[in-house]
Amino acid sequence: MLRRRSQTPVDETPVPIDDPKPQGKGRPTPKRREQESKRRQPVHAPKDRKEAYRQTRAKQAAERERARKGMLAGDERYFPARDKGPARKFARDWVDSRRLPSQYFLPFSLLILLATWVPWPPEIREQVLSLVIAFGWPIMMMGVLFTSFYVAWKVKRLVTEKLPDESLKGVGFYAAMRALQIRKLRFPPPLVLPGGKPVPPKR
Repeated sequence: MLRRRSQTPVDETPVPIDDPKPQGKGRPTPKRREQESKRRQPVHAPKDRKEAYRQTRAKQAAERERARKGMLAGDERYFPARDKGPARKFARDWVDSRRLPSQYFLPFSLLILLATWVPWPPEIREQVLSLVIAFGWPIMMMGVLFTSFYVAWKVKRLVTEKLPDESLKGVGFYAAMRALQIRKLRFPPPLVLPGGKPVPPKR
């Protein structure tokens, strides 16, 4: 017995193109999961061990570069453990905002060594060595020791006053060691200029 075909009339009236009433976007709104899946790039498994090693090296290099840029920008997330915390940041900024005698220790030492290496005439060389041994090294060492003790004591005292909840362990030594370094070689790099003004951003 043959089934009867549906006799439901079909509306074949064409839809006008210039319909003044908008009918929505014309498509269903994509879900967030679908959008995220489109943005994701397919992960290609390495073909062999050599390719896997190359991909690992490239990923590690990218992570190191990101960490280096983060440290240069002063982002503490990328700092080593010894440089993290409000107390260490305060110590860095306090040292960097001042010109201390101890920061000239390395340049002065290099100058003394160069003076002793110059091929002076014998009589002049003896005088230079005498001056270095009698005055140069003692004055430099006294200045370094005095500055280091002062910086350590001052920074610990200020941290106690301004950051009472922070630990003082190693803060004084940390500040003293930073004060011994040439300013351009300090790392993390200084964020303040001598005098306390912030370092202008690099263009």
